[in-house]
Amino acid sequence: MILVTGATGTIGSELVRQLEARGAQVRGMTRKPHEFFVHGDFDDPDSLRKAIDGADTVFALTAPGPWVPAHDRALVDAAVEVGVQKIVKLSAIGSTDDEMPANWHAAGERAVRDSGLTWTILRPAGFASNALRWLPAIQAGQPIPNQTGSGRHAFVDPYDVAAVAAEALLSDHHDHTYTLTGPELLSVPDQVAVLSDVLGSPLSVVDVPPEVYAEQLRAAGLDEAVVSVALRGAELIRSGGEETVTDDVERVLGRPARTFREWARASFG
Repeated sequence: MILVTGATGTIGSELVRQLEARGAQVRGMTRKPHEFFVHGDFDDPDSLRKAIDGADTVFALTAPGPWVPAHDRALVDAAVEVGVQKIVKLSAIGSTDDEMPANWHAAGERAVRDSGLTWTILRPAGFASNALRWLPAIQAGQPIPNQTGSGRHAFVDPYDVAAVAAEALLSDHHDHTYTLTGPELLSVPDQVAVLSDVLGSPLSVVDVPPEVYAEQLRAAGLDEAVVSVALRGAELIRSGGEETVTDDVERVLGRPARTFREWARASFG
């Protein structure tokens, strides 16, 4: 039995679908009541133990924020307590063991490695599907907001992240850390050019200064810690500090990672 936390999210929902398609026994977990999944709250150890009990493998996905270290620790503790054998953690690109400001995943990665369980850590790049947030602007005929200038990033298709996670859960990828990226570096203008081609409609881009971006995030009700990290991430890409491309997706799946164009065709075509 495989427990998938975050089972209604971008990665979790796709992972559940892929695992079930492969005949695996899957139990999804969500923090909110759900018709098909079990309830589990990272701030409620008893609910975590009940959700995990009977599973021998856990996919650990915690929502981003300053609470990630505590939630990861609670999940690992519950997994160890009920006798789980294997854990696969979804981390993020750039995570290290260093005590870097706002590196929320470092403590969770350590907890997983020190748990005594068989483990795999996945560090995906930014998701290609983040481009879906541009839909309102596209539909309104407005320019696409660009917070990262000409900075480039190797956006990864969430389908590939879920596929690698499925392999890690079902096969022997013990004690491995994979950095999952797309096969190419793209700026926001590059992405928008691809979308223009796929949609057959000209799209434009407008630069958004950091201070304006910060106010937009606050207006959306995001926690100040999340705002700070989003600004740092945007600046890292803008400055050329996030131009990592790996072949880890291909190493695990035996095929190249899907391109942003392939994601766009599947999502918009």
